[in-house]
Amino acid sequence: MGVQSLAVACGTLALCLALTTATNPGFVVRITTATNPGFVVRITQAGLDYAHEQGIAILEKKLAQLKLSDISGDSRVLHVGKVHYELSRLRLRDFHLPYTRITPISNVGLQVSISNAFAELDGDWRVKFLFVRDHGSFNLKVENVYIKIFLSLGSDTTGKPTISTSDCSVRISKVRVLFSGRLGWLYNLFHSVIESRLRKILESKVCDNVAKSVQNELQTYIQTLPVTARINAKIGLDYALVAPPRATAQSLDLYLKGEFYSLAHRSTVPFSPPPLALPPDHDRMVYFGASSYFFNTACIAYHKAGALVFEITEATIPKDVGFKLDTSVFSAFIPQLEEMYPDMPMKFRLSAPTAPFLTIGPGGISFQPVVDAQAYAILPNSSLAPLFLLSLTGNVSAVINVRSGRIVGSLDVGRIRLSLKDSAVGTFQVQLLQTVMNNLISSTLIPHLNAHLDEGFPLPLLDRIQLSNTLVKFYQNFLMLGADVHFQPQA
Repeated sequence: MGVQSLAVACGTLALCLALTTATNPGFVVRITTATNPGFVVRITQAGLDYAHEQGIAILEKKLAQLKLSDISGDSRVLHVGKVHYELSRLRLRDFHLPYTRITPISNVGLQVSISNAFAELDGDWRVKFLFVRDHGSFNLKVENVYIKIFLSLGSDTTGKPTISTSDCSVRISKVRVLFSGRLGWLYNLFHSVIESRLRKILESKVCDNVAKSVQNELQTYIQTLPVTARINAKIGLDYALVAPPRATAQSLDLYLKGEFYSLAHRSTVPFSPPPLALPPDHDRMVYFGASSYFFNTACIAYHKAGALVFEITEATIPKDVGFKLDTSVFSAFIPQLEEMYPDMPMKFRLSAPTAPFLTIGPGGISFQPVVDAQAYAILPNSSLAPLFLLSLTGNVSAVINVRSGRIVGSLDVGRIRLSLKDSAVGTFQVQLLQTVMNNLISSTLIPHLNAHLDEGFPLPLLDRIQLSNTLVKFYQNFLMLGADVHFQPQA
């Protein structure tokens, strides 16, 4: 049993554990686990069907490589006596699987059904009875082969998926052997004995081969599912399994933690994931559900890691903006600056006093972050003189997409609202800085954030899986990403 034949089937991405009771097809699948996931992966029947198409040729080749031992024995033939026979150099030349299907089975796992398969085998024979000896070659045709394999899904202590063969049955309805040689009448007397033995050996060998391949190859492949991902030097992402997947008549759902964390300061998230109910979409091979918890833990992790700090200097402002960041510009709104710090360069240090909290609804992702903007004058000796501290807030929306197996995004900010929190240069009309701060934020901070968001966050994908034909839909408290799957075999 080739790894790809089942790996793409079960693994187009992240399949899993033991399965719970199936719901009625067409209804929303609601998660009833003690711990709600922050992220859900759904493999649809379309994904399993694709796996069948990709894996069947590899499975045929693997079964055609079955190794059969030599066979010998004695058979008592009526009116002839005891005949000793030996079959050697058994070669299984072909194994064809015209009808196969892979389906999720409630409370069991995955079922691989193969029907009407057929194979052809040849080898050498040797016969001895009384003083007669003969040898030659033979051809064996095996027809109407039915194979049924049940795969149990589980997880290990690290949250990675596991898979094993819980049951395998093989039934061969017809075996025909044709001997070549001078004593054809003799061979036909005991060919039924040979056919019976070969049938039993083949039935046993197929299931043995399946179990070994699932353990040695498929298990190794699905272990490539990343349960943690390093986003950068400060942030990690936890994709460990948190609950058994759920089987329906049309899909498998896999429940993941879906939590960002600071590599240096991981701590308990101060809120729980909301229930996540994927709609019954089945047009794509795979769907990913990312809840608001997933994104809000990213905000917390980046805040704890000190990554939500950004400095604006004249060097960070694009040349085409044509803005000079110094006290002479701001003295038009704050006259005191001209007296206290004449013609000195300035710097703004932007930071979030608390982690932003976003919401997801049918209209998309939105949030209202609060940003502290501390203004400094850069003195001739390069030291900083605090000028004033502004609080900035505004409506921010996000655009989400999928590219190269990663969630990517960009932000768009509306009009920013200002308030003065502290001032070392006296009082002034904060509203006079509205246009200036809007320009600074839109020309420097937003492009900086969008550049990081364009790098994206990795989706939980097995090795050699590529996504195409993607879509993005928004629902209350989560967004859903859909995609078709392409499996890239090893060269």
